[in-house]
Amino acid sequence: MSRPLPSASRDRKRLRAAALLAALLSLSACEGRETPPGPNEPCVGAACGPQPPDTALEGSVRIAAFNVQRLFDTVCDSDACGGSNYEALPTPSEFGLQADRLASAISRLNADVVLLAEVETQASLDALTSRLPRFGYSELGETGAAASVDVAVLSVHPITDVRGHRERTLWRPDGSATRFSRELLEVHLDVDGKKVIVFSAHFRSKSNDDAGRRFAEAVATRDIVAGAAQAAPDALVVLGGDLNDIPGSEPITALERDGALLRVSSDRPASETWTYTYHGDTQAIDHLYLARGGGTYVPGSFRAARDPRGGYGGSDHAAVYADFLPAP
Repeated sequence: MSRPLPSASRDRKRLRAAALLAALLSLSACEGRETPPGPNEPCVGAACGPQPPDTALEGSVRIAAFNVQRLFDTVCDSDACGGSNYEALPTPSEFGLQADRLASAISRLNADVVLLAEVETQASLDALTSRLPRFGYSELGETGAAASVDVAVLSVHPITDVRGHRERTLWRPDGSATRFSRELLEVHLDVDGKKVIVFSAHFRSKSNDDAGRRFAEAVATRDIVAGAAQAAPDALVVLGGDLNDIPGSEPITALERDGALLRVSSDRPASETWTYTYHGDTQAIDHLYLARGGGTYVPGSFRAARDPRGGYGGSDHAAVYADFLPAP
């Protein structure tokens, strides 16, 4: 025969039940709401993608890629700013709020290295790094053009070398010459005495499309990244960024030719890897690749971080990240 609980035990049991009910109601409300969470709130529910692994493997490096969406500073460089013009001209307050939100989102990735796209100037990058003191090292792939949206790298590990590839001549399938739309930024890192090389890329967009140029960028990037891995066989070599095309497209197929580069999201279902929504169609256009060589990908660690509406940190893109192990 069971005995009745003492009064204090009954009270504790009621409190635990009430707390559990409140937590369940809170989660339900978060999953159903239409507005993104605040900058310090966790995103809960299927719309936000799967939660990150509980713990990273000892010695692993988390690398992320994130298109921050037009982080323009407060100076007009093109003489045609604001309104319907391409170059946005935020007020200092608007610029600060955008940088605050992006920095908070980047911090929540818990990454060691972040490959950024659409950072206009050094002032734009400085606005992020001043809010992210953990990232003591950074590099901007500035093209020098007015109102350019450039790639960048943030790192908690020291940068030992930086190389650019934008001046390389590329060839479209029709035989015409072109160049990289933005810098293909190559950054060498010292990760606790181990060599890591990251490439931050942003291929030609589909706005006023030049598909041949994007294909040429993919062919050249594959050769450059694979070449870097061959030249440094003990290095972990990772490519990431907004490549503006989906798996199975001609540019992505060219990038993956001969298996020299592994798209690490390939071990996750398509329902979890999309990063952008176009007219209601979810697309995986932001990618991370591991070059065959000295490092390894931690299986199952790829994630797409997004808010309930699909973007992340105020951007219209999700961020992607994965864990990697440098060679012993």
